[in-house]
Amino acid sequence: MAVVDVIKSCLDSIAQISEHVEGAILYLDSGCTESFQFTGAFPVLLELGARAICSLENMSSLDSVVNWNSNSDPAWKVVVMTSRLLSDAHRYILRCLSTHKGVRQCTVFTSISELAQSAYPDSPLGPDAFHEYEILLLQDYEEIVKKIQKKASHSNVSSNFKESLTFEDEGWSRLTSSEEDVSHCEATSSGKYLFGESHTEYLGEKLVVSVHHFPMILCPFSPKVFVLPSEGSVSEAYLSAKHEDSLSPGLPPISTGVPPDGDDVPPGALLTAHFLYHLAAKMDLKMEIFSLGDLSKTVGKIMTDMSSLYDVGRRKRSAGLLLIDRTLDLLTPCCHGDSLVDCMFSSLPRREKTTSYSSTKGSKTQHKLVPSSLQRAPLDVQIPLGKVLQEEESNTNDSRLAERIEAFLGGWDACNSSPPETVDLVNLCNKVHDGKSFLSESQLLNGSFVSTETFRGTPYMEAILDRRTKDGAVLVKKWLQETLRRQNITVNVKIRPGFATKLELQPLIRALAKSQSSLIRNKGIIQLGAAVLVALDESHSTRWNAFVSAEKILSATAGDTSQSLGAQIGDLIHKSTMLGSDGDKKTDHLQGLLSFKDALLLMIVGYILAGENFPTSGSGGPFSWQEEHFLKEAIVDAILENASVVKLKFLDGLTEELEANLNRKKSEDTKEASSDQLESDDDQWGKWGDEEEDDGKNDKKQVYSDMQLKLELLDRVDNLFKSLHKLSTVKRRNLSLREGTFSLESNFTGDSGLNKSLIYKLLTRVLGKHDVPGLEYHSTTVGRLFKSGFGRFGLGQTKPSLADQNIIMVFVVGGINAAEVREVQEALSESGRPDVELILGGTTFLTPDDMFTLLMGDSSYI
Repeated sequence: MAVVDVIKSCLDSIAQISEHVEGAILYLDSGCTESFQFTGAFPVLLELGARAICSLENMSSLDSVVNWNSNSDPAWKVVVMTSRLLSDAHRYILRCLSTHKGVRQCTVFTSISELAQSAYPDSPLGPDAFHEYEILLLQDYEEIVKKIQKKASHSNVSSNFKESLTFEDEGWSRLTSSEEDVSHCEATSSGKYLFGESHTEYLGEKLVVSVHHFPMILCPFSPKVFVLPSEGSVSEAYLSAKHEDSLSPGLPPISTGVPPDGDDVPPGALLTAHFLYHLAAKMDLKMEIFSLGDLSKTVGKIMTDMSSLYDVGRRKRSAGLLLIDRTLDLLTPCCHGDSLVDCMFSSLPRREKTTSYSSTKGSKTQHKLVPSSLQRAPLDVQIPLGKVLQEEESNTNDSRLAERIEAFLGGWDACNSSPPETVDLVNLCNKVHDGKSFLSESQLLNGSFVSTETFRGTPYMEAILDRRTKDGAVLVKKWLQETLRRQNITVNVKIRPGFATKLELQPLIRALAKSQSSLIRNKGIIQLGAAVLVALDESHSTRWNAFVSAEKILSATAGDTSQSLGAQIGDLIHKSTMLGSDGDKKTDHLQGLLSFKDALLLMIVGYILAGENFPTSGSGGPFSWQEEHFLKEAIVDAILENASVVKLKFLDGLTEELEANLNRKKSEDTKEASSDQLESDDDQWGKWGDEEEDDGKNDKKQVYSDMQLKLELLDRVDNLFKSLHKLSTVKRRNLSLREGTFSLESNFTGDSGLNKSLIYKLLTRVLGKHDVPGLEYHSTTVGRLFKSGFGRFGLGQTKPSLADQNIIMVFVVGGINAAEVREVQEALSESGRPDVELILGGTTFLTPDDMFTLLMGDSSYI
């Protein structure tokens, strides 16, 4: 029987649209670009005959000049693939059609189903969403054509021109005169612009538009682990509106046993349900749905309502789908686990987000208590290959690889040179070498993770995804050594077996990338090795290890008393204040220590642990009033003494006052230090009466101002602790967690269950065929029919068990991290069920920094 493979399913879906891709200019939005990068789909698209693959948000009239295939005919087909709602992508699609006037056929593929497009809150599209959008897009395009033809009839067009578009606001996110202008320049494959009669002739051609559903837009880290694109509508749709049980728009609400229903269903739950339903259909899986958590139950209910009798007769493999709310286990993604992939994603910079999509006018006003958009961290990491490959001797040829690449790109810079101008690449390279660079080095030599890159058939990402930091680094070193041996390249470096350090890896990577042909041929392992180098760098590894040590101390102290745990949290805050107090004097070896922001993340961990171990210590939280008062004072003092904390969200509105207060204190300290000597010399004369009276008034005003600022700051800190109280009540307010189903050590043998994630504990019970309180089974349409109708005749259907399924997909609504990938594999291997195929998915990939953003940062409800 065929093995379930998410990557293969994605590539097969792309092959099924080959007739649309062939000979077309393909435009991908940021979400599709991120997805296809992980799946390795770009070579497949070129093999299918795509003329060019371009960015939808950053499209240009020169896109039609690029032609990767031998066909020299002018482009007349455009294919747009988007991971967003049609209403959000409309302005970019319209700009694309307005720019390429020779286009006669436009095909739009969207990852959002037709039913979801119409069911989305305040959507401008109805039940027949795709057909309605085809008509609306044609109407808007014809309006542009008429404007250009009218313009051309009054003047002879002798050069390329721009014309701003303004539309009446009909709820669409269109380009307006205050935003981007639509460029009306057209180029043939030879680079000559088309104007005059030929230009208007192309405009007069009837445009054919078609819209289709393409659900396989996801980011697979391996054949059995995936998340959703960070800039797609599904991952950016909010999962909870602001109310007493919500923590963040990017997380499900705290489970209280009352799932949201009707108008209260958040758009994120709706889009997630439709995505999973069509994903299962594309993979030919018939899902038996189970859920744990309020929002997961809502998602399961939507999916079962979508099922029909038509699905019964089709030959599909039976599979179990387990939906879990992320809020049931916030501790795991907040902690710094022993995972190489987690370390790399936390250490590497991310790609900058593209132009933000504005939501439709209706969706902006549907809820006053939700943000207009939820910002997810891009999954596309930027591996700094340029820095890693930089040689000590700058005069070598290889050290100027970045300069040559930029010189080549400079030849395509249409903004600085006219088309007929001959570009001197030597002069451009000299300009780069002299420091006159229009692109940063990070933009030139950046690597990224690609799930299909393999070493002798073994995918790199799949092999290291569930590895601990040390084991993963040693495995990467082994791959580098094997590749060098196959290339007959010798490296003079001392290698220690069983260890992998930066001093060992860097020479191996540089030797493998010494020639440009070897760099291109072995780019997969070179990029991965460079990512490991960044993760092992002292500036990142020291901070990560400091987090691990602090979390271990908090976990051990949580088993003692609330007083000792509160004292540990306060001590971490004081230490971070000491580090920040002389931040200007920081030396390089101090960069890895924990900042005040890091101390706040550890306080989140501490409160979650306190809620699990001391649920009734205080009236409003897990600590007593005295213990919490001590923590509040520590935070207030840290904020007043540390300039770096003024960017925190719960301090919005106090930024200027805090900066002024800090600067005033610094200036006063400087004045006091400089005037000490003068005061000691003139102390015998003292001060006159008027001077003493003025100084007293100023001191009183300053004391009043300081007191007022501190009172306002205390109010903000009180609100911060209210959010921390919510975090501590997650276990107490959920039935299955409150009963200790997943926390009792007696449920697990030895220490294997200690400090494990909820997913591990849940799968251990499920695969061991134990009951799981709170786990709800969602009966399909046929199941409900048997239960209500045929059941009276003795034909009732027995409730299926998740453990009886040979294929189990676990999807965490809110996101997953790499430590959970490893623990899922551990739970499967310990169960003794080699016949079970486990697929793990989530809304996004979470790092501890992402969790801080969701719980205390810009994406929080704090």
